Amino acid sequence: MNFPNRKKPQQKIINKANLGMVLEDMINQSNEYYLNAHLAVIHKKPTPVQIVKVDYPMRSKAVITEAYYKTPSTTDYNGIYKGKYIDFEAKENHNKTSFPLHNIHPHQIDHLRAIIKHGGIGFLIVSWNVYNELYIVPMSVVLKYWDNKEVGRKSIPYQEFTNNCYKIKEGFAPRLDYLKTVDIAFKDLLEK
Repeated sequence: MNFPNRKKPQQKIINKANLGMVLEDMINQSNEYYLNAHLAVIHKKPTPVQIVKVDYPMRSKAVITEAYYKTPSTTDYNGIYKGKYIDFEAKENHNKTSFPLHNIHPHQIDHLRAIIKHGGIGFLIVSWNVYNELYIVPMSVVLKYWDNKEVGRKSIPYQEFTNNCYKIKEGFAPRLDYLKTVDIAFKDLLEK
């Protein structure tokens, strides 16, 4: 199809490196609200980086030109809520029917298993962008599919989210009140 000026419409280029930034921004805003309201102390974990080369065009303007990840990062967020350690990974999903397990790394699963084993609260927050829905996914749901992925599915179906996960409501303050959903999903653990 040509437009009157004979130019073809340009295709939108999607930068996949920043796909999760919308969800991260919402969580970061919520964490700041929780901190200021003295409800919880939860922070984004920095990714461990080894700096290899730095250019100094001016003494006060150093520029990192080469760096590598030191070790794989565990999960995105951790902190304290109601006296319990909390640790979770945030993921955005653009599929309509399932959440692919390859979106989670084996070292993240191992880390969250260890958190649960030691009495902490570990889960995923998954944003279904197609449906504009966000869920807290308990590790029991993730592990049900992860531990059987060699013989079964390699994804978690959308129906599993609607049936066995916990929908998070968006709001104004906080933007994403995921701790209200944590209260419901992990009620027994929080009351110990």
